[in-house]
Amino acid sequence: MDAIKKTALVDAHAHLDGYDALGPAALDAALEEIVRHRILTISNSMDLPSYRRNLEIAARCPWILPVFGIHPWNAHQYADRRDSLREAMARSPIFGEIGLDHYFVKDESRYPAQRDIFEHFLAAARDQGKIVIVHTKGAEREALEVLDRHAPLRVVVHWYSGPLDVFREMVKRGFFFTVGGEVRCRHKIRTIAREVPADRLLTETDNPGGPESYLGRPGTPAFLIDIIRSLAEVRKMPAEELVLAIRSNLVNLFQGDDRLAGFLGQAIIDE
Repeated sequence: MDAIKKTALVDAHAHLDGYDALGPAALDAALEEIVRHRILTISNSMDLPSYRRNLEIAARCPWILPVFGIHPWNAHQYADRRDSLREAMARSPIFGEIGLDHYFVKDESRYPAQRDIFEHFLAAARDQGKIVIVHTKGAEREALEVLDRHAPLRVVVHWYSGPLDVFREMVKRGFFFTVGGEVRCRHKIRTIAREVPADRLLTETDNPGGPESYLGRPGTPAFLIDIIRSLAEVRKMPAEELVLAIRSNLVNLFQGDDRLAGFLGQAIIDE
């Protein structure tokens, strides 16, 4: 695994603003790990305050790309004030995290707002040619239907864990997929991780909160190395080869998008 340190790693889905809740030293430690391990980190946002904080964090570290989205958990707060999103949407080179959630959100009265905000971002992404990072938990079929209506889009599906038939339809659409820490311990995620086409596979941590349910503690950026080891085992390939393939996939996903050129440069330096 020492060879991994010679090239950039990819964390395509984190929430770095989440480290603020863990105390003043937590974010500093996370940024140190990102730099030390050379982790290209896409820091997704949950709402407007989250995006503003991610912009501040990214100003401290060139390995971080802050992106704006309204998480489906928060969509009901913005359904009646979409105009307030205009400036952040124009600024962000990618939209994330956006989507639908009918698993953690039990109040069905909030589902129309989720769909409304999701469609608002997808329409803008299609018109502006932007990548979308999509949350689908418990609403996988509905999310695919909405994505199909707004095609063509460049889609990254975050931490897919839903029905395999829907996953395979998404594969047919050419979507990218992020695989995270559950590849270490959950059979279904390992099945998905094996089936993602080699040229559309990305890694993620969903740090810091995402790994808590199975680690029993918040995740840190270096957790990505454990994820890479497990994913390489599942796909029966050397970890160093997997790292290079994932970095190449990120380059291909971003290729030709001037809004991402600066961040893309970090992926190809110091070979």
